Parts: sequence; C-alpha cells; structure tokens
Amino acid sequence: MKVPSQPSGAVAEADGPEDRLRRFVTIWSRAIFPVTATSLTRTEFEGHLLPLARTLCDALHARPFDTAPAQRTGAALVAAHCTDPDALGRSLGVVDSYLVLYCGAESDLAAEELRARCSRLQHAMAAGYAQALRERTRAEQEAIARSALAARSAAEIALHATESRFRAVFDGAAIGIGIADLEGNVLEVNETLTRMFGGMEGQVRSRNVSEWVHPEDGPHVWKLYEELVRGEREHYRVEKPYYRGDGTVLWTNLTVSLLRDAEGRPQYQLALMEDTTERRLLHLRLRYEATHDALTGLPNRTLFFERLEKALAPGENARFGLCYLDLDGFKVINDSLGHSTGDRLLVEVADRLQSCVTGAGEMVARLGGDEFVALTTAPGGERDVTELADRILAALATPLRIEGRELTVRGSLGVVEGPAGERTPAEVLRSADITMYRAKSAGGNRFELADPEADARAITRHGLTTALPTALERGEFFIEYQPLVHLDDGSVHGAEALVRWCHPQHGVLGPDRFIPLAEDTGLIVPLGRWVLQEAVRQARFWQTRHSDGGPLRINVNLSPTQLHHPRLVADTVDVLERSGLEPGALCLEVTESALIGADEDLLKPLRQLAEMGVDIALDDFGTGYSNLANLRRLPVSVLKLDRSFTRGMQQHPVDPVDLKIVEGIVSLAHSLELAVTVEGVETGAQARQLRDLGCDTAQGWYYARPGAPDRIHSLLLADAV
Repeated sequence: MKVPSQPSGAVAEADGPEDRLRRFVTIWSRAIFPVTATSLTRTEFEGHLLPLARTLCDALHARPFDTAPAQRTGAALVAAHCTDPDALGRSLGVVDSYLVLYCGAESDLAAEELRARCSRLQHAMAAGYAQALRERTRAEQEAIARSALAARSAAEIALHATESRFRAVFDGAAIGIGIADLEGNVLEVNETLTRMFGGMEGQVRSRNVSEWVHPEDGPHVWKLYEELVRGEREHYRVEKPYYRGDGTVLWTNLTVSLLRDAEGRPQYQLALMEDTTERRLLHLRLRYEATHDALTGLPNRTLFFERLEKALAPGENARFGLCYLDLDGFKVINDSLGHSTGDRLLVEVADRLQSCVTGAGEMVARLGGDEFVALTTAPGGERDVTELADRILAALATPLRIEGRELTVRGSLGVVEGPAGERTPAEVLRSADITMYRAKSAGGNRFELADPEADARAITRHGLTTALPTALERGEFFIEYQPLVHLDDGSVHGAEALVRWCHPQHGVLGPDRFIPLAEDTGLIVPLGRWVLQEAVRQARFWQTRHSDGGPLRINVNLSPTQLHHPRLVADTVDVLERSGLEPGALCLEVTESALIGADEDLLKPLRQLAEMGVDIALDDFGTGYSNLANLRRLPVSVLKLDRSFTRGMQQHPVDPVDLKIVEGIVSLAHSLELAVTVEGVETGAQARQLRDLGCDTAQGWYYARPGAPDRIHSLLLADAV
C-alpha cells in the first residue's frame, strides 16, 4: 500500500494547527478517495474527513490518553462506505506517517511517547473499523440467511423459480455458506466457502462438523452448537478458527442458524462464514508493533507494565522479583562512537539479556534508552531474583565486538523483591529506579537490593529538589548568624552567615539537607547571591547601629559551583556597592577541597576579590589533601581549622599530638601572614588552650549557637559540656 509522499520541505513553523490539520486531511483524502464508493466530490469528501482527523489529533494529545475516539473513527470510515480492502490499510499508513508530523508539533510530550500513542491509535482505529465492518456484514448475513431460508422453503413447497433464485444467492454470495444436517454432516457448500478452505471441495463436502475442532476454540463454542442442534436456540455467532488442508489456519466470523421445516421441527443448520484471517493478522501486527521495541525486538514499556500488573495481582504465596538495569557510561559511547554504534550495542545487550531469562515466569523488556528491566515470578523469593541479577552481570562481563572495536559493557541494577498484592506497578518501578541509582553511586557494575528506608530518603530528597526553585521565590529561606570572637579579649569580631530553609512540611532544614541539592540543580548560584545580599545588608546595618563597637565583619560561604560562575566578581562588587559596605568587612569562605589542584583560571576571580580588599578564608582546613606549601600561591588571608581538631581537645587530658598539630598549623599560618579561626569551640578549656596556642578567632556553641541577627552583640558564654 502506498500513501502520498511527504512534502519535500519540513512543516512550516508559521502554519497554525488548523492549517496542518487540513494538510493531513488532504493527504488522507488522496489516499482513500480512489477506493471509496461515494457520490461525494473530493472536496466534499475532505470535509467529511476533517472532523475524523480532528478526533485523532485530539486523542493524540489527550490526558489521560484514550483510544476510544480512534475506534469510533474506524467505525466512521465504514459508515462513509470506505469498505474497499485497501481503504483501511491506506488510512493506517497515512496515520502512521503523518499524524505525529502534522498534529504533534504543539505537544509537550516526548517524541517517543507520541509515536507510541500513534501506534495505539492505529490499533484502535483498525479494531473499530473491523467491528463496524463485522456488524455491517452480520446484517447482510442475516438478510442472506433469511433469503436462503425463504428460497429453500419455497423450493420444497413448489416453485422451481424460487429454487433458481435461492441458487443464485447461494452460489453468488461473497461470504461462505454451508448447509449441514442435525448430525453435523455437511450437505452443501458454495464456491466462496470452498475457496476459503483452499479450493478443494472434497475437503469440505461430506465431512462432519465435529471434525473441525481447533485448539483455540473457546469452551462456549461447542456448547452453543449443541444447544442449536437440539432446537434450544435459533442461531449463534462466534469467532472460530479452522485448519485448512495445507495446515494453515483460517479465521472466521461464524454465524450458525437453525432451519426448521414447515411444521417448525429442526431440520438443517445453516453456516455463514466471513474470512477474517487478514484482518486478524493486521490486528496482531499492530498489537506487536505497539508492545515491542522497534530497535531490539524486546517487549516495550507498555507490554512490560501489562505483565508487571499481572505479576503484582494478589495471589496465594505469589511473589515477584524485578531487576532494573541501566548501562554505565553508555552516553560516552554514544557521544564518542556515534548513535549507530550505540544502537548496535543496545541490540547486543538485548540479546544477552534475553538469554538470561529462560525460566518460567521470566521476561526482559527495554524501557527506553539504555534502560532495561527483567521480571521474574518464580516462587523462590529473594534468592531467585539475586541469581537473575548475577546472571545479567555475568552476561555483560564479556566484551562486545562491534565494527571491529572491543567494547566493555557495565551495568547497575536495582533489585526489588516481595509478595504480590502489596504495591502498585508504579511504586515497584520507582523503588527499583531509586535502588539502581544507589548501585550506580556505589561505583556501578553491581546490584543493590531495595531498602524502604533508602527509598523514603530518596523520595524526600526528590521532593526537596522539586520544591527548591519556588522556595526562593516564596521567601522560605532565612539566615542565622554565628559570632566570630577574638580569643584574646572575647570581643565579637564578626559573624558567619548560615542559610536555613523553613520548609512547609519538614520544618527548618540545615544547609547539609539542601545545599548539595542546590549544587546539583544549579540553584546554588541565585541562592548564593541572595545569601550574599542579605548578609552584606545585615553587616551594613550592624555598622550603622553599633558604630562605637568597631566594624563587624561578615563571613559568607562560597560553593564550588559559585567559584566557577563567570559573574562571581561582578556580582560581589555589585552587592557591595549597593549596600555601601567596605570590601574589607566581607570574608568569603571557600572549602579546602574546592581548591585542591586549582589552576590559575579558578584562582583568578579570588585574586581579583582579594586585591579589592575582600578577605578569602580557607574553610575546613585539614580535611583535604592540599599541599601545605601550596598555601603560598592561594589568595587566602584566613585559615579556618576544621572542628575535628577541637573535638580532640574536649577529652581530659588533651592528646599532646593534637596540640602539636594545631600549634604547627598556627605557626605555619602566621609565618605566611594568615589569621587562624577555629570552629567547634564548645568549652572554656578549649578556648583557653586555643588562645595559648596562638589562634586568633573562634566560633562555636561555647560563645553562641547560630541565631537571629539581633543577638550578635549580646553573647552569653555557656559551657556546652
């Protein structure tokens, strides 16, 4: 079947949806008008197709997705007399080639989802067409059956002319007709029925109906037959397959009616057969295409969810196991060797996975991209599913040879196992997906078992990630300030700005809960700028209100992402100028790990800020692997010792090694003209020891916990221990 060729140019972006819809209708009309028995002109026929096309377009975008409109569209084609054998095939070809092209441009759905929906719409359209055609044929069959009965009765009564008319109907009918006695012996068949069975009349005539049993006969088929020959029903309709003489299968819509004599006694049975074999094959082909991946031939997401839903149905002692596989480093292969090689690799992986699911109740499917899933319903519980995961990893271990290259494939698997009937398919797949990412985070090439607590943490993390962008807009963030104190006299030197999130459901969250998420999503840049603005504004307010107490410095943390942002210097200058705060009153804290191996490009903005007078503090010093000699080239003026050093000083007596380490760091820092700040001071004894060791400033719960900005000048020293 050939449909009109696609326009040589792409669909014009300037065309509106209605224009694209009318183009689609024009293509559809050109395809099926020549094979449609209608008195309409082509223009009138296009006007008849326009609402049908609009129905298909609306169904393609519908939420929730529903194929019923496409089924009604198929029926409408039959009502419009598009009943030629080519009409359906050409219509399906037009829908397959052009529906997404002309009606999918405005959609927010992914291309893969649109194609999957289009396939399902074709399937529904074919089903509606077949149903309508079957109903139309049945009506014709009823009329033929009545005509045949009347003709045969009239022939038996008297007139030879009536016999001739009956014979004309019987022999010229486009459907197969057969007559048998009540014992099932075939007495007469027409030429159409003979052709349906392969053209050999001897294979049909003189046979008994009971010989045509087929393994796919439903249990009701022969029950209806027995009721009919006993005179308990007048007719019945079923879908029934038959074996032809060459072993092939003939599928039919079978209508069997009971013929009675003049006194009303059952005498014969009349069978009308419509050959539905090609229609059934079309149905099966569309069903296969809608439920299987075009690249690998594996079941796709649609069929997998059907199987998973059955596996999760409640049942006695029923269990399931699921392995969610994502290939490690597949994007690198695609980007470096091309998508053609990537596709070949996916096909090879699919073949290997298929070889792993040979047991009863096992299947493997491709969900999309480089994601695969294996399902087992074996009763062995966790042991069976972990064995399946081991087989999958072993199958991937052997390198693949593709286009002369040897490629090593690794995969991360999330494994979920449990009793059926307790979770929905969406919940199971979400748990497997979360678990798979845990395996990937652990280095990949391994599997992890699902853990409800880990799932809950991941779901919470996802919820926080989703809420982050609007949280800043809604003003859910606020800043607490922890004082920085001079160790020699106990006066307030400044404060560190610590951001908090007042979450509507989870309450106040510390930075450890959301800063990593902000880093991953890129929100750390606008959030960091907001923190800098608020902290600098607060520092300027302190200066104006407490001018007699000397200038207060404000310390603000910089994340690694902010260090790489091209507007770091410009944004900092802008914030300082707008607030009126001198650069010397601002200290930007950078973690030691962020500067390990830093090149000059990364250090350049820090040098520019330092040259302006902004202090740069090396935060969490002592936790990384930086070379101490490397401190000379870093534009830092303050070292902040990690709290791990002060933690050892809480014990009595203090470990002399800890004292020597701190003393050495302080001596080194002072020799490089760097000030030393110590975090985590919780007792007066710690404060005295650190002062004796030469540390300059300190912060910790001994002085004050982080709090509101109005508490910065009213410290109440309290020994936390």
